[in-house]
Amino acid sequence: MTTNVAIACQGGGSHTAFTAGVLETVLPHLHAADDCRLVGLSGTSGGAVSALAGWYGYLTGGGEGAVETLRSLWADIAASDPYERLLNEWVVWGSRLQHSAAPTPSLSPYHLPFSDMGKREFVRVLERHVDFDRIPDLVTSDCPRLVVGTVDVNAGEFETFTEENVSPAAILASAAVPSLFEAVEIDGHYHWDGLFSQNPPVYDLMHTDPARKPDELWVVQINPQTREDEPRTVEEISDRRNELSGNISLNQELRFIETVNRWVDRGDLSDERYSHTEIRRIVLDEQLGYPSKLDRSTEFIQRLREQGIADADAFLDGVTIGEHAHTVHRDTTHGH
Repeated sequence: MTTNVAIACQGGGSHTAFTAGVLETVLPHLHAADDCRLVGLSGTSGGAVSALAGWYGYLTGGGEGAVETLRSLWADIAASDPYERLLNEWVVWGSRLQHSAAPTPSLSPYHLPFSDMGKREFVRVLERHVDFDRIPDLVTSDCPRLVVGTVDVNAGEFETFTEENVSPAAILASAAVPSLFEAVEIDGHYHWDGLFSQNPPVYDLMHTDPARKPDELWVVQINPQTREDEPRTVEEISDRRNELSGNISLNQELRFIETVNRWVDRGDLSDERYSHTEIRRIVLDEQLGYPSKLDRSTEFIQRLREQGIADADAFLDGVTIGEHAHTVHRDTTHGH
């Protein structure tokens, strides 16, 4: 019996290089497996970037195609030349200053000269690795779903873009942090970073035709769920608020799935549209701080990518499809 697997990728800026490493590992595994198949990928912000790259590479070149697209895209995102490294250091330093107790001026992205330039470069990077004109031809009735999360600023509602509707503008909107980038106009409405919405989108993965409904949902979670100590400094409080807000929508959606699972297991739901969905998490279990979400240094991105690969290997070694779900946490006590 084939088990349907969907993967939901939480947003978190540069931290989602970890997600790229996870997908580089699990997508070839799913492509080669006879007893399970990929039925969907979703993502928000940086998670949407990785989900798009993995999905596109998977459809065009199988598991190895996914690995190649993810690696090349994230290598392109990394600040490599001297000018980009200098700009990256300035952005990270400015974010640390803004999240400290020091008084700093607040500027609208509409008054920042590099905001529009950054948007254009972001789109150019995406288009170097994903042929968006080819996407409609890749979409078939049985291909994995692709779901990208944004928020409609005007309507005040979550909005998702799926498969052939995923454009450079949709990815840009999902990653448009309102303090750094102007809102992205799509169909007459303005959109912001999907971190304000479903982070990551789960509903669209679950509410689909029966053939593509996931038996297992694998969540790549970027924001730590727990914290042992009490946040005391301005920066620590700001970091924890960001982590908690990033997990709110995810936890709400997963709790609903768990509730349905209990109803199904008790026999309260006999409708064939409802079935048990195992939830498994691969968590970036490390306190990194909000400013590092803007860090595009090659060393930082490579470290997180390798961490994602290691955690995904541990996940696949420890999981048997259909067993009781568990969470894989990385031990961060060895030199990280």
